[in-house]
Amino acid sequence: MSKISAFKTIALPVFLSVFLSGCYMPIRFDAEIEIHRTGSFDMKFDGYLASVELYKGLREGKITPAEEQKKIAIIKTDFSRDPSVKEFKYFTKGHFKVNWHHNGDLIRSKSVSFFNSTSEYIIGMRYNKKNRQITMSTKSVKKSAKQQLRDIGLDWSGKVRVFTDAKVLSHNATTVAKNKRLGGRFMTYTWDIKNIFAPTSNMVIQIY
Repeated sequence: MSKISAFKTIALPVFLSVFLSGCYMPIRFDAEIEIHRTGSFDMKFDGYLASVELYKGLREGKITPAEEQKKIAIIKTDFSRDPSVKEFKYFTKGHFKVNWHHNGDLIRSKSVSFFNSTSEYIIGMRYNKKNRQITMSTKSVKKSAKQQLRDIGLDWSGKVRVFTDAKVLSHNATTVAKNKRLGGRFMTYTWDIKNIFAPTSNMVIQIY
């Protein structure tokens, strides 16, 4: 398993009520971003997501099998709008698998995120042309909302890897190592996300 439109640089706290309005949350995933100092990027997400609303409704017995199928169709349509979604497969109890792959020039596009929504993202990047910096961030969720999600049986884990030859100004990666595959100045920054209470992954890169 290998492992996004605009999003806010600093994400505001997200409460469970917002999740229940139709939010998707990662369950198990791998995300990889190759970002060059020129601004070109290659971004991948591969993993399992859950529709919190659908999961909770099924868990509480408030959604019938027929209603479940209707909601699955809506979710599938939601993801089919994004041409970068290469695979969508529904499993059970509000869980589904998605493979997403997108590349381009961040200087031109200004921002990129998975999932492709102005109000919803799991991981994304944004370019600031004033200081020529790129900010990478995963979804930010308030601790109280995380606890509520854990209480209803939802959790997440995974890895985020960033490969870059640009100057990194700040990050909170778990490990940093030289990238033997790409060579040169490329380094690998890895976030090992153990559970829902892990800190929000973030990084600021200076490009030329």
